Amino acid sequence: MTINTVFLLLLSITAAVLVSFFQYFYKSKLRSKTIICLAILRACAFFCLLLLLINPVITRSSLEIIKTPLPIIVDNSSSLVDLKATTTATKIFNDLASNSELKSKFDIQTFAFDSDFKPFSSLSELTFKGKQTAIDQVAKNLKANFKNQHFPSIILSDGNQTSGADFVYSFDPNNKIFPVVVGDTTQYLDLKINQINVNKYAFYKNKFPVEVFISYSGSTPVNTVFKILQDIKVLSTQNIAFSSASKSQVINVLLPASVKGLQTYTATVQPIKSEKNTYNNFKKFAVDVLDQKSEIAIIASINHPDIGAFKRSIETNSQRKVTILKPQEAQNLQKFNVLVLYQPNASFKSVVENNAKLKINSFIITGNATDFNFLNQYQKQVSFDMTAQKEDYLANFETNFNLFAIDNLGFEKFPPLENFYGTITPNQNSAVLLSSRIRNVATDQPLLLFSDVQGMRTAFLFGENSWKWRAQSFINEKMFDKYDVFVDKIIQFLASSDTKKALIVQHERYYNSGDLLEIEAQYFNKNYEFDEKARLTILVTNTKSKKNKIYDLLKSNSSFKVNLDGLEPGNYSFTVTEFNSKTTYKSTFEILDFDIEKQFVNADFIKLQQLSNQTKGIVSMPNQVNQLIKLLLNDTSYNPIEKKIITKSPLIDWVWLLIFIAACLSAEWFIRKYNGML
Repeated sequence: MTINTVFLLLLSITAAVLVSFFQYFYKSKLRSKTIICLAILRACAFFCLLLLLINPVITRSSLEIIKTPLPIIVDNSSSLVDLKATTTATKIFNDLASNSELKSKFDIQTFAFDSDFKPFSSLSELTFKGKQTAIDQVAKNLKANFKNQHFPSIILSDGNQTSGADFVYSFDPNNKIFPVVVGDTTQYLDLKINQINVNKYAFYKNKFPVEVFISYSGSTPVNTVFKILQDIKVLSTQNIAFSSASKSQVINVLLPASVKGLQTYTATVQPIKSEKNTYNNFKKFAVDVLDQKSEIAIIASINHPDIGAFKRSIETNSQRKVTILKPQEAQNLQKFNVLVLYQPNASFKSVVENNAKLKINSFIITGNATDFNFLNQYQKQVSFDMTAQKEDYLANFETNFNLFAIDNLGFEKFPPLENFYGTITPNQNSAVLLSSRIRNVATDQPLLLFSDVQGMRTAFLFGENSWKWRAQSFINEKMFDKYDVFVDKIIQFLASSDTKKALIVQHERYYNSGDLLEIEAQYFNKNYEFDEKARLTILVTNTKSKKNKIYDLLKSNSSFKVNLDGLEPGNYSFTVTEFNSKTTYKSTFEILDFDIEKQFVNADFIKLQQLSNQTKGIVSMPNQVNQLIKLLLNDTSYNPIEKKIITKSPLIDWVWLLIFIAACLSAEWFIRKYNGML
């Protein structure tokens, strides 16, 4: 406290004594114990009141020891079981986590990871059953949990990554990583099918390409045979050779799509005698053979980057084939399923007149080269009253949109689209997916609109430069997939002329064992409004064992979802039922027997060593854990920090002082009342 505060406190004590003396002893000869007690109570109460007015700040100081965090992260994937390293990993973890010297120096925190990253407190929580190994998730979570801190990390793993970005360059280089390699690091002779690239869909009576990557671990030359089979039928066979100089090969095969429906194939490499792990010598894949391909025409009278962006997005789905035409070239429109009219003007007259007879669903995109008077004349779904002034329009996602399931890709942060300023008025049955705003002001007008009138579907995008949306989506997601799916769903809606269904279910025809198995559904009422109160269940039946499982679908943003992880490989039929209306949807899917965690024959020492070098740490083997402990204990940069904490609290915040004042005044009143002095 300052000198002024001390002076005021002394003055308050003097004032309190003088007031009490004046009230009880001045010109009074009474000096009983009761009077003295009352005088003391009055002096205390008055002093405390003055103390609250002065409100001195009370300063306290304390010392706190802050330890450096030491995350110990254990690989919980099933690959450790196959490498017979679970006992070693458990023992090393126990030695590190229970070391008293490490505990005294570090704040030890324990985590486990497979496809996810989570903390754990006991060894019983380590199951070693994870179906994926995403080591990059460890890096992301360490950065988030220990932001702006300097700390070491110990990772117990075999280094075999099955998903995510390359973990070597994912970690913060300023924080040391000390990998401990668990699992056999001996290099065994091994043949392995690393990857198969094949489209999900093929077209009936065509051929589809298959690309297979095969690798060899060993130094002696070997010869083997590569085959692709469907059931027991051999579709392709090829002799291949490997040596120390040629350790990988890429096999390209064209297979016939001669049977419609989901077709399952097996790629195999004939094992050699001394091979330890033969599980990775075969890999299954599946192709859905379709008997029809959607033809999409992009008709434009100008050149623009949007056209190329739409073509690329649409053709990422191999069911789609895009043809780019000038209006005067668009003669045989009947062969197309969807027409994309890019910035139509008077030159599109023959196109729209022909389509008025053919009634092909269309996607109309406007912009600075659009003739809006022409559009007002030849279509009735939307009316345009536009000026000559150009404007930039940003997007707002409409969560009530229910024509098909779509996720918000962050449209609000996408670059603006350019269009003429004016009024856009939907005239007939329509649904808005994206509304527009100018800077932060909502215009209450559509940006992306869908119309369905008498079975003819039309989509409108009011603005050019949507190619920037695809680029922004890549910046956000590091891939084009989400934006391309968004465009594909628009085309899928337009390519289909089916009547509206109350229950719509989305699912894949096949899944790899260990992959996320999620089925999504939407239920609509009689007005075709999304019904959030619907009760959806799914009955899943294994077609071989006839075992049934029933799950509830849980409500998400604009759909219902169910996760079916844990099902064994095999063929399944399922039925989704809405409880109140008894509406049902039936279909099938197949889970392929493919466990990516069984593809490894040894721990990846090289990758873990690269990680330690990248972060200036040290990679250790199980028999070097004691040296690792000594290294951490001797590293002075991780010593605990003694921190002096000074807390200042004003006296007015002390509740007990108010209670004391009330008690003094109450006691004085009761004593005076009891003695008849009131």
